[in-house]
Amino acid sequence: MNEIKRFPYTDILGWSVSRYDRFSNCKRQYFYDYYAKYDKDIPLEKILFLKALTSKALETGNAVHDIIRDMLKRFQKSAKPINKDKFFKYAFDLTVKYVGAKTFFESYYNNEIVDVKEVYAKVKVILENFLNSPRFKWLEENAVPTSTQWVIEPDGFGETRINNYKAFCKVDFLFPVGDKIYVMDWKTGKPDEIKHSKQLTGYSLWANFHFGKAAKDILPMIVYLYPAYAEKNVKIDDAAIAAFAKTVETETKEMYEYLSNIEKNIPKDKKDFPLTTNQFFCRYCSYREICQGK
Repeated sequence: MNEIKRFPYTDILGWSVSRYDRFSNCKRQYFYDYYAKYDKDIPLEKILFLKALTSKALETGNAVHDIIRDMLKRFQKSAKPINKDKFFKYAFDLTVKYVGAKTFFESYYNNEIVDVKEVYAKVKVILENFLNSPRFKWLEENAVPTSTQWVIEPDGFGETRINNYKAFCKVDFLFPVGDKIYVMDWKTGKPDEIKHSKQLTGYSLWANFHFGKAAKDILPMIVYLYPAYAEKNVKIDDAAIAAFAKTVETETKEMYEYLSNIEKNIPKDKKDFPLTTNQFFCRYCSYREICQGK
């Protein structure tokens, strides 16, 4: 496959599913996530501390993603079967490292003691679901021979261009089999087919842009790993790509409206980023200490 294209740095904001999702849910939360240095009231250090809060669900996903990533990279060096004892020892050690190194939302706001064994128990179930799936066997038999062409969580943020708009669509795992490119995205949380299909469509455009593959030759799938293994194929054709590109343009322009300088990505004042009226988001928001509905 072709080399991944590189882009010179620019200040202009880049669209992503997660960025627009945050923008849609709460404009104030979005401000804190992306424009903390422009806050005139709260010390930057405080905002960055709250932004860095993690959760049991998030660290479960992070651990699983990184363990699978490292396993796939190991397949690029050797096609030997996985030694499951060593694999799960590595998985446990990485989970311990992740849990011990971070401050959890549950601990900070709810005084909950985060038990690494509890987190690892779920990590282990998820990894077992993956290793015992027909897809894993299929990968060993069909994809490993082309492992030198795999794209596994590439460096950077997955920058690309969609209708000349900057966008970030970082894939988990992309690989060729025959004349097709498969794109897989691991999910450890609750299914959200609308959001996740949107992500996979973005990853498909990333593959289209960087490798010049036609829509019909890109096969994206959402891989749900918990509570049981399940796959959801995402249909990609020229009409879907055109519609998605229009969505990226529309959503990017919506975010532009909250900027005082588009080229330099400078936001309007914090007061111009309204609070959400959905208390569900407030309940699980890392910034609730400094926001408090004001």
